Amino acid sequence: MREALWPDCPLHEHRAEMEAYFTGRPEIATFVAVRPDGELGGFLEASIRPLADGCVTQPVGYIEGWYVDPDLRRQGVGARLVATAEAWARAQGCQEMASDSVIGNEVGLEAHKALGYVDVERVVRFQKWLVDREGGDCA
Repeated sequence: MREALWPDCPLHEHRAEMEAYFTGRPEIATFVAVRPDGELGGFLEASIRPLADGCVTQPVGYIEGWYVDPDLRRQGVGARLVATAEAWARAQGCQEMASDSVIGNEVGLEAHKALGYVDVERVVRFQKWLVDREGGDCA
């Protein structure tokens, strides 16, 4: 499911991040949706961040990643994952929950808004190589 959510992330990075989420660190948590047959149908990775853009309190609960299999969408599975993460963040002393989504992810944007999240800021990030991909300077 992580590969479906973040297809450009290399497998070794997925593994390293998942290990971090399962080491018992109190500032991160993973919640899963389990199908009746025992298979997973969704997940939400959350953290406690010292601050987050658009929030006024500290610390802040943060939805780091949220995915529900397409056949389970619009059935409340994602909403239950978010509600569970929000309750966890509240128990950690947070008054706000934040998240992000890329601008073109209309499904993610609609899902956040349906659960009461408001769009507080839009950012376009830029990148430019200063060396060519072979290791030399760019002209």
